Amino acid sequence: MTGRWSWFNISSVVFGFAFLYLPIVLLVIYSFNESRLVTVWAGFSTKWYGELFRDQSMLNAAWVTLRVGLLSATVATVLGTLAAVSLVRISRFRGRTLFTGMVYAPLVMPDVITGLSLLLLFVSINFDRGFWTVTLAHITFSLCFVAVVVQSRLVTFDLSLEEAAQDLGCTPFQAFMKVTLPVILPAVVSGWMLAFTLSLDDLVIASFTSGPGATTLPMKIYSQVRLGVTPKINAVCTILIALVTTGVLIASIMNKRRAMLDARAAREMS
Repeated sequence: MTGRWSWFNISSVVFGFAFLYLPIVLLVIYSFNESRLVTVWAGFSTKWYGELFRDQSMLNAAWVTLRVGLLSATVATVLGTLAAVSLVRISRFRGRTLFTGMVYAPLVMPDVITGLSLLLLFVSINFDRGFWTVTLAHITFSLCFVAVVVQSRLVTFDLSLEEAAQDLGCTPFQAFMKVTLPVILPAVVSGWMLAFTLSLDDLVIASFTSGPGATTLPMKIYSQVRLGVTPKINAVCTILIALVTTGVLIASIMNKRRAMLDARAAREMS
């Protein structure tokens, strides 16, 4: 135990967590600062949250971001799940190598290259940039993350369960919906949340593919930060942190509850 909990290990953990989370804690604290100067503490106040909710341009950007995130995450989850099923269940088909490469390419592709290529595509087909181009771009780069998460769960899935369902009269589609999908649902939900978080966080690709009336919240924040950081920006970031933290906690609770139910079912069967 002495070697495992030496002062060096404890110091490394403390400094590591401080490096990661101390800036976030300071951001949250200074979002309640009375002063307009973010580096000077002048007392506790929530006035910047009031200023934020009176800023119509910021609210419009948040609404665009939310709609893009919900739509792109949902479509990417459906397509990514289908891609994962194809890669796991169909071991050989013509063009498998090309299909696999196209699915996983956005994982290693720089955001600048992805954004520029999508911009050239939309310009070449004369597709006006706006809400739908940003949504399509987010579907494109988040689909691969969903496919990776779902595929890792499908690899360990017992196919005999589906075969038993089909022996009892289910069609392959019914067997998938009633047997496979409930088992892999935690992975599907995790993929959706990951895609939604990536959409909320994206700045580079959205900058290339957005147009008039389709300014996302990261783009709005970046444009205002270039003129100087204000406590209102800290308030926006604090709300985003709270939303992401809440989502992570909900997903963790769901996964733990699912694990408890599975363990209880296994004990009852034994």
